[in-house]
Amino acid sequence: MNRIINTVNRPSFALSLCLFFTLFVSGQNSVKLLPTNDQITAKVDEYMKAALQVDGFSGTVLIARDGKPIVSRGYGMANTELNVANTPETVFRLGSVTKQFTSMSIMMLQERGKLNVSDPICKYFADCPDSWKPITVRNLLTHTSGITNYTGFADFAKTTIMPITTAAMADRLKREPLEFTPGEKYAYSNSGYYLLGAIIEKTSGKLYADFLQENIFTPLGMKQTGYDDPLRIIMNRAAGYQKQAGKVINASYMDMSVPYAAGSLYSTTGDLLIWDQALYTEKLVTRKSLAEIFAPWKGDSGYGYGWNIGKQFEHRQISHGGGIYGFATQIARYPDDRVTVIVLSNIQGAPVGIIANNLSAIAFGGAYEIPKERKEISLDAKVLEKYVGEYQIGTNIMVAITLESGKLMGQLGGQGKFLILPESETEFYSKDVNAQIIFIRDAAGIVTGFTLKQGGGSTPSKKVK
Repeated sequence: MNRIINTVNRPSFALSLCLFFTLFVSGQNSVKLLPTNDQITAKVDEYMKAALQVDGFSGTVLIARDGKPIVSRGYGMANTELNVANTPETVFRLGSVTKQFTSMSIMMLQERGKLNVSDPICKYFADCPDSWKPITVRNLLTHTSGITNYTGFADFAKTTIMPITTAAMADRLKREPLEFTPGEKYAYSNSGYYLLGAIIEKTSGKLYADFLQENIFTPLGMKQTGYDDPLRIIMNRAAGYQKQAGKVINASYMDMSVPYAAGSLYSTTGDLLIWDQALYTEKLVTRKSLAEIFAPWKGDSGYGYGWNIGKQFEHRQISHGGGIYGFATQIARYPDDRVTVIVLSNIQGAPVGIIANNLSAIAFGGAYEIPKERKEISLDAKVLEKYVGEYQIGTNIMVAITLESGKLMGQLGGQGKFLILPESETEFYSKDVNAQIIFIRDAAGIVTGFTLKQGGGSTPSKKVK
């Protein structure tokens, strides 16, 4: 779902070294020594201390090699009101990290002959519109269906408190025009994974939550993982928070039928390490199915089935982030090195992707940056007024920027406003959502849009009003 709003993730609903483990650099005669466990621990302590001071990070982090933790620690508060600290046992909502469990369920059902990823989705949904007839299950898995992202609906923020059924969601999506011809391109869409949950239920005869519990969590011994439900007593559950105008507040409520198979699960760093290690085995599916899961669509989108596939520091990386009300998450796997980095936060919009990348750099002895405070400058109100207006991200996500008491404020839909502070005349930042906003002006000085930099990614927008 969208990171700037941090609902389930993006125009959106996230890994023991030997003392002298060596890495041979391809094409060179030199050998690079990787840092020792003690060196990694010391650098992580230094980095996370800065992350707490600068970004106000709250959550847990884990770095492991060969399934054995090097660093596994909690930072900040699991519940500020009750003065309960985060620990490695703290439970967090996962947001879009849920998607990898949804895709695994689809592959398990394919191996059992219950479905095929080449099946048209109209096989599983009644009254399919003609535009849906070319869409396959694989299109949903790879975000290539063209179905609009429901977390970008204008009324999304207003409807998140209300329960919704899979039938009701499917009916609404059927009424929306496709954004592009199925299979033509990639566009991240939580809608596809919502529909995959409905397909899992139809083909398995079980509720989505029950299928995952019986076929993944219980067999693997993931005792602190499941489908979130605010009515259940979940031991060590973290409270979710968000930042608004520089202050930490309780996160908005979201009924968990809304994120569903796109972002409804909860877990711990320890349980996610169990999951990570299972993916090196055939405990759940065959190696053939695993290879299919981890193969990027057409080799150019960088997305497989519920995972981003790529490279980081010249190491093959399989990763995914998540954002949902009150939480931000990231898991990064380096399968060739058997290194795992996991960052879970109970602060909405926390820079978990950047933290995970920097912790990975520490583990590999690479370059990284310690978080530093940004410096706000003073700008005349006449300059700030030029940036007031409405901006469109993608096809249906609108961000309103207003000027209030001499400060720019951003707001997406009916959600809380976030403070935007200037670093220069065109470059701004927001500590509320851990983002940088760079406004774009044409030759005449007219503001035409902005570039959003958040979580290591860069997203353009255009000014529409």
